Amino acid sequence: MQEDTGEEMLSLNLGISSTWCSSTTKKRKRIDESNVISCGALMRDVLDKKFFGLLQGRERMLRLDPRRNGLEDGGGLQLIHLLLASATAVDANNMISAINALHELYQHVSTNGDPIQRVAAYFADGLTARLLTKSSPFYQTIMAHPAPEEEFLAFTELYKASPFHQFAHFTANQAIMEAFEEEEEHNGRGLHVIDFDVSSGFQWPSLIQSLSDKATRSKPISLRITGIGRSVEELRETEMRLVNFTKGCDNLQMKFEGLLRGSARSDFKIEKNATLVVNLVFYLQNLRSSSEISDVLMGIYSLNPSLVVVVEKEGGQRPRTFLSRFMESLHYYAAMFDSLDDCLPAESTERLKIEKNHLGREIKIAMTEEEKEKEKHLKFERLDTWKGKMESFGFQEIKLSSRSVGQAKLLLKIKSHLSTIENDGVCGFRILERDEGRAISLGWQDRHLTTVSAWHCVRSPNHSLDAACSWPNVSSLRPQ
Repeated sequence: MQEDTGEEMLSLNLGISSTWCSSTTKKRKRIDESNVISCGALMRDVLDKKFFGLLQGRERMLRLDPRRNGLEDGGGLQLIHLLLASATAVDANNMISAINALHELYQHVSTNGDPIQRVAAYFADGLTARLLTKSSPFYQTIMAHPAPEEEFLAFTELYKASPFHQFAHFTANQAIMEAFEEEEEHNGRGLHVIDFDVSSGFQWPSLIQSLSDKATRSKPISLRITGIGRSVEELRETEMRLVNFTKGCDNLQMKFEGLLRGSARSDFKIEKNATLVVNLVFYLQNLRSSSEISDVLMGIYSLNPSLVVVVEKEGGQRPRTFLSRFMESLHYYAAMFDSLDDCLPAESTERLKIEKNHLGREIKIAMTEEEKEKEKHLKFERLDTWKGKMESFGFQEIKLSSRSVGQAKLLLKIKSHLSTIENDGVCGFRILERDEGRAISLGWQDRHLTTVSAWHCVRSPNHSLDAACSWPNVSSLRPQ
């Protein structure tokens, strides 16, 4: 009973997680349980003062003059060392060291500074939030969700400014168009796309335009988009947006069908004879476990689509621990923040909105996620990891066409300031053909940011669709 009381006292009014108790304290509790309450009270007083000081440091950072000078030479390396020290202390449950490192870190970071200062500020927030219970008002302040309109605006600004999402969508749509054209003789000029995360539907206007350009009065084309979304409101807004866009497209009949996550296999009404395509853009990486990915891939295989498009963020190695996940995330988002400086001017309010309400939020979520199973965090996988996963479920990679590569390079040429060639190397954004032309990546300097690949089902002569596994419960799939 006394031990329970001591643990309760260690759960501070601040909302500091009750798991934060030094190894010395734990040993003392085992030796003399009568000292638990007094030890807990002493620890509480010390942590209260230190943590309030940390939060005050964060507030001062947020009030910094955005016009102040950036880091001096070598300052970026110092920030990396401070970040690593903070993350190591957090991972080791060393509360005092974590608070001290984060307090020093907040003195050098800024949401208005250099790219490394800005990305470090959001990692500092994520690590600080990890010290707190989710019921803490301080946790809720740090992790506050932006309003829906702010979130939408941030994504819209990122879409316009950076080639990141445009590369993914345009390259995927090119593969979809080619799959449709290959089956024109027997698909009845019909295309059915199942988008597992339709979100705002930004991917589809360019496909609609391409199909409209191809359609004629004598040979019209029909397009059916089945979009899976998070809410009825999101699906209605997406449908209205796409329907309004299609009004200006001649000889094209577009139908949008929205489904909520949790829809059963029977809810998927497959367009008869039409070319069937499954779209997985930034989707698989956000599932909660390897088993859920397996369920989704088996369910897709049972649909027997003509094409499956996979687009994922890419990392250097599989993050198996919190520290490895931290380092992989830091490398990835440092490249993203650095690339934004090439897309938008330093004083850009659009850049601040993108970082605060989109990229920064992704960072904080990544830092506060709890590791409950070994295979939970599948973000930033290598290309060969996704390749092995797809092949194990009966999918075969398709070589992407020269048109796909040319279109991706044209995108960067249009945004000419985004790609600078120097001698034999490339600074800035670049397009890379990989896996003998079966994948195309968008890179920033020496970092692969995202990769597009296309797949089709491989079936044995005795394969029966009826024998395929049951459709997964989509309600359990939670993209961030």
